[in-house]
Amino acid sequence: MGEGIKNWPSCNRPGSCMLSLKQSGTCRVNPTVQCIMNMVNGQSDEPGKLQFGYIMDELRKLWDNAPQPVKSFPWKKASGNFIQLILDLVLAVIKYLSLPVFTITSISEMSYCAHEKKLSLVPLPFLVGVAVAGVLREAAIASSPSLKNAEVPWHLVAIALFFTLLKLPGPYYPYWGRIFIPHFANGGLSRILWFAFLWYRKPGKSSSTTAHDC
Repeated sequence: MGEGIKNWPSCNRPGSCMLSLKQSGTCRVNPTVQCIMNMVNGQSDEPGKLQFGYIMDELRKLWDNAPQPVKSFPWKKASGNFIQLILDLVLAVIKYLSLPVFTITSISEMSYCAHEKKLSLVPLPFLVGVAVAGVLREAAIASSPSLKNAEVPWHLVAIALFFTLLKLPGPYYPYWGRIFIPHFANGGLSRILWFAFLWYRKPGKSSSTTAHDC
């Protein structure tokens, strides 16, 4: 028995940690204690792994025992339709709320400029934003001509998101940033709203919508 204990690895001998601590007289963590701590930490992750594996096995058994109609159901197509429905709802909310929110925030930003007596500077960043929005739209269409016939103007959504991200931190910009950047974003958003209005007024869009309703 004694020889068996002597042949154990140093990190598995019983009492080796206590002896090493008594002999050293300090509370330093020696390699033996570190080895045991690593073993405990390694074992602490095993219950989580076992639980995850158990859950996966149960789900696999549940799927194997499911009726054939459940297995043959087009889950991928249903999930795709569900995601498309969520996107349509988000776009509908944005379409109907964008104009009121944009109007209220623009009035607030103009009132700040009026309070600071800088209202005469507002047209300059606004016109620059209008021009930049037009350039970005043309660049997007030039890079992907299929966007002209897409069902959703994703390029306009992306450009509007860009200007919105510039507009949101408006109160936290430095002084001149609060004067110029929000109105630059307002100019870009105004142009994008106009492009979106023209997009949904296109003859192809109206005819397809009418055919879909019929």
